[in-house]
Amino acid sequence: MSNLLSIPMIGVMRSPYKEKFGIPRQPNLVEVESYIEMFAPYDTEQAFEGLDAFSHIWLLWQFHQNKAQDKTTFRAQVRPPRLGGNEKIGVFATRSMYRPSPIGLSVVKFKRVVREQGQLRVYVQGSDLLDGTPVLDIKPYIAYSDAIVDAQSGYAMQAPVLKSVIWQPQALAQQQVYVEQTLLLEQTLNELEQVLALDPRPAYQHDPERVYGLRFAAFNIRFQVDEQSITVVEIQWVGNDI
Repeated sequence: MSNLLSIPMIGVMRSPYKEKFGIPRQPNLVEVESYIEMFAPYDTEQAFEGLDAFSHIWLLWQFHQNKAQDKTTFRAQVRPPRLGGNEKIGVFATRSMYRPSPIGLSVVKFKRVVREQGQLRVYVQGSDLLDGTPVLDIKPYIAYSDAIVDAQSGYAMQAPVLKSVIWQPQALAQQQVYVEQTLLLEQTLNELEQVLALDPRPAYQHDPERVYGLRFAAFNIRFQVDEQSITVVEIQWVGNDI
């Protein structure tokens, strides 16, 4: 029996996450707004009639920027960040992107369906999808069956601890200039600080002197991390957002 499966791509995600570094490791940790640009023939309002009665939706999508790997070799174990990036565990006990079928599943808050600039767009909040991610399907979230109140979540029972975000004087001055020029909107700034508060570093890195770089929306952000806080040392506008 063939192990090939043809799945259409119904749209593509447009989000402020421009690189994998910095994307929250689970959905709904950051209240970031993004939208799915629907492709023909799926870009018809009729396909979404009734969806406005649901507060949340499931997104099925593809990990499209994984590093090249041997498709014939099955990696039975991976190192999830939640376990420090060093301890191995079975791939089917994780949400690792490196799996037999590179398919992701996220529940997000449904906002609206609108036609803008000739495109049908599905706006959502709380997505953990990289900009340009292929979207394979959209399904409504059913509260009575999809929410399991007494579920056990193994090594990921607790939400991550948030760090405080501090702006150095130079970075704060840059931020204020971009705000005054309307290049940096209050919503984008709020989303950025939520991303930073999650500490986007790999779990095995603990160097407080190292300066990290993160691309978010139309900005490059450089920051340092200690035990309690994230310190932004620079913010630079690098181009138009989605």
